[in-house]
Amino acid sequence: MVIPQSAARLWRPPVCRTAVLFVLAGFAGSVCAEPLSFDDALALAVRETPALRAESAQIDAARQAAIPAGELPDPKLALGIDNLPIEGPDRYSLTRDFMTMRRIGLMQDFPNAAKRDARVAAARGRVAQAEAQTRITRLMVLRETALAWIARDAVERQLAGIDALVEENRVFEASVRARIAGGKGSALEAVAPRQEAAMIEARRDELAARRWQAVAALERWVGPRARAPLAGSAPDWPIDRDALAHALHRHPELTAFDPKARVLDAEVAEAQAAKKPDWALELAYQKRGSQFGDMAMVQVSFDLPVFAASRQDPQIAARQAERAALDAEREAVLREHRAMLEADLAEYQRLARAVTRQRGVLLPLADEKAALALAAWRGGTGELADLVMARRERIDAGLMAIALDGERRQMAARLYYAYGDPAKSDPTATGEKQ
Repeated sequence: MVIPQSAARLWRPPVCRTAVLFVLAGFAGSVCAEPLSFDDALALAVRETPALRAESAQIDAARQAAIPAGELPDPKLALGIDNLPIEGPDRYSLTRDFMTMRRIGLMQDFPNAAKRDARVAAARGRVAQAEAQTRITRLMVLRETALAWIARDAVERQLAGIDALVEENRVFEASVRARIAGGKGSALEAVAPRQEAAMIEARRDELAARRWQAVAALERWVGPRARAPLAGSAPDWPIDRDALAHALHRHPELTAFDPKARVLDAEVAEAQAAKKPDWALELAYQKRGSQFGDMAMVQVSFDLPVFAASRQDPQIAARQAERAALDAEREAVLREHRAMLEADLAEYQRLARAVTRQRGVLLPLADEKAALALAAWRGGTGELADLVMARRERIDAGLMAIALDGERRQMAARLYYAYGDPAKSDPTATGEKQ
């Protein structure tokens, strides 16, 4: 006879995933070999994700580009011939005319100090900008890895519940056949357990496909280890509305505006420094014919920014407009994330209440309804169709409880990795750096 199981026993996943589950998923080797915990997945993602290696290369590029930012321009070597005659008996001669000189010179430009300081500040700002982008990418990798791990864990817990139902349905089918053999049921009742078995297998196929999708999503971040069995569970992050709202300004997309502002401020300063003259120094040695003495030349030249209204001033105005646009963009992003935070918090609260209601009310009621329907059917006062419907409702209630809990944990991960403490969010914060 069918013995109803409690909701807690029916939907509690085993510590180690069943061998059947991994055979269906096409996995080879030991079921519990080298399990992948939540923290292991995060650390592996930070270490292996190509996006972070690309960001690390961008930081190196910005640091290398900052080295020559404040240096003087390369000197220029000048070679020439001065006062070469092109007419008369000495034409094209380099030695017969006393004015003809072969010249070798060296020129050096000296940008004004304010311009060079601004270039250094801009280069340092670009390094900080690359580092800020790396922090954004790192937290994105952590968040997406967490979501993928939680999604796979939830669907595997649902599959474990389906496995328990398969065995229970076999007992149910045996009970129906025994009832028919005892003359207490009709032959049509024998169809119901087979229909329910087919429904369970269809649900298993759906969950197996979703599991493959979850594995593929996780594999994007951790590589082949995504196929390993999971171990443990994801953290149940505390979600505090006031704390998250207070930490909104630490959102990585908002903090990235600070180095962008430094770069634009430096570019404004460089444009303003263009109104100050640069200067250049030129030294030359002039070789004449052997019968004449050699000569030397020293020359200093200055830029004359006398048309600032049509040259430097428009450049300054352009940089200042870009700076104002950045401030407006930051305000727009701040408002966007404030609205997103409120929406995500509302969704998290809804999911938290839904999980409590599903586990504390709906799932026990579905279990009780199935037990009552079974008792009525056994006593000859209930219909088999009612029992089958109650059993299906119990299946749906159990799967929904797991799905809602997974969605709640995913929403908590989104909130935590967006608005929580970035240092605590990164499992490699005190370990190996990229």
